[in-house]
Amino acid sequence: MAQTAPPASQGASAEDARLRRLFHDSDEAGLRLSPIGALFRGDLRYADRIGDFYTDAFEQQRRANLEQDLAALRTIDRAKLSRVDAIAYDVFRAGVQTDLRGFAPGYMKLDRAMPITHFSGMQTFYPDVASGKGAAPFKTVADYENNLKRNAQYAATLDRIVARFREGLANGITEPKLVVRNMIGQFDALIAEGVEGSTFTAPVKTFPATVPPADQARLRAAYAAQVRDVITPAHARIRNFLRDTYLPKARDTVGLSALPGGAAYYDYLIEAQTTLPQKAEDVHRLGLSEVARILGEMEKQKAAVGFKGDLSAFFTYLRTEPLFQPKTKEQVREDYEAIGRRVAQRIPEQFALVPRATLEIRPVPAFREKGDAAGSYQQGTPDGARPGIFFYNTYDLKNRYTWGEETLYLHEAVPGHHFQISLAQENEALPAFMRFGGNTAYVEGWALYAETLWKELGVESDPYQRMGGLNDEMLRAMRLVVDTGLHAKGWTRDQAIKYMTDNSPMPFSDATAEVERYIANPAQALSYKTGALTIQRLKKKAQGALGAKFDPRAFHAAVLDTGALPMTVLEKKIDDWIAGAK
Repeated sequence: MAQTAPPASQGASAEDARLRRLFHDSDEAGLRLSPIGALFRGDLRYADRIGDFYTDAFEQQRRANLEQDLAALRTIDRAKLSRVDAIAYDVFRAGVQTDLRGFAPGYMKLDRAMPITHFSGMQTFYPDVASGKGAAPFKTVADYENNLKRNAQYAATLDRIVARFREGLANGITEPKLVVRNMIGQFDALIAEGVEGSTFTAPVKTFPATVPPADQARLRAAYAAQVRDVITPAHARIRNFLRDTYLPKARDTVGLSALPGGAAYYDYLIEAQTTLPQKAEDVHRLGLSEVARILGEMEKQKAAVGFKGDLSAFFTYLRTEPLFQPKTKEQVREDYEAIGRRVAQRIPEQFALVPRATLEIRPVPAFREKGDAAGSYQQGTPDGARPGIFFYNTYDLKNRYTWGEETLYLHEAVPGHHFQISLAQENEALPAFMRFGGNTAYVEGWALYAETLWKELGVESDPYQRMGGLNDEMLRAMRLVVDTGLHAKGWTRDQAIKYMTDNSPMPFSDATAEVERYIANPAQALSYKTGALTIQRLKKKAQGALGAKFDPRAFHAAVLDTGALPMTVLEKKIDDWIAGAK
């Protein structure tokens, strides 16, 4: 059954109602096209399918939906909309226009030729969905049956991805060799799990009481057979293709500008990711400026601890001193739990608007920990049935430094991703695309801005923890330099890694993972600093305009209470908020 459209804002007009109907119809069309998105929301209407990704029909329908949305939007008079719906109109229009630009033939040729990477592909997240510990429920027999159907579609999707890679080979467009090797490693790891140890058979290790014993036996056999006869062969087919056919022909270069039309595509990706019309050269210069500023702040922390030696030696000390290396995985978990308790005590001083959703702290699943970031966040469901999850990584434990824990918690958990994503989902007054969607500049910009609240939230009082905060800030500044260096200036992988280790205490292994991420996902990493600098600038503007009347709780509510906004829309909203607060 289709969901009913949400009510328009208070004081809504007939035009507001038309806009909300458009949003609702667009969202419903999107869920039908990409059913796995509904699953992540806790919407089980399409729980037996994932979507026909990597098909021409899927792309054609996606484009048709966007064109239909834009045509409908043009019939609505923005001037007659309520304040919140006028913001929603602007967000929707910006998103649709940007997405439609991505269908330019030159961009699509590159996008089709490189369908997945080790950082963004079905193999990076779907096994977790099917594991019994991810987004999919496993409470009834129907839930288990639906998962079998989704798994079969996942295997078919992998074959379609191979077809796209072959298309790229025919057009002389390939992924970099290092990206291919990383993907081969991911599929090797999934294959090596076997049948009994497979992530895909995990749901049938234990059953809830709602599944009868006879069904349990049948499902155990069905899951084992599917892993043996369907999933593992699909993993083997794509692994073998990548290893034996694709890798020998993959390119040695790493940047987009090395491909025909790649420079123009990179400029498009910069604007799509940052929501601002920036060029690679401008971003690169901004990054160099920020790196120089943060190095100065790091010098102050070095002096505060009385370290004798230059900054490079201090970086080496932070990387190698056993005092900063967790002894056990349990210690890491206990550290994050303690940080969470400390931050929670100070949250009311900065936030009046907080989510209802709870937060769980978990280690990264073993199948993906080697290539995963130090931390990540997975949203819960709007009704709170599934909590938000802060994942911390304990792979290569000696390179998981205690001095980086507090800033990572602020970013990934509270008040970073958990607050922003949960508040958006829980706000039923917003249209679905604002509750569940968003742009990276806002989402990651907010999380990086959350790191700047370290003093107000009572953490990073130790100079070493403060160095951890500066190290994370430096990471985002270096991304502006390195991402543009790789994709617009011909930098090599090794050149980029050296730049990052020369300018921060991050270990070589982390710098390598970061650089290979930027190679695999161009421009995405630029959005963090862009968004954070925008929010920080707007905060200073509000403080200057309001003086003693400035209340951080009200400012944070104004930033957070309408979901993820493009930077231009956010600035207009905060300007209006400042005018009203006066």
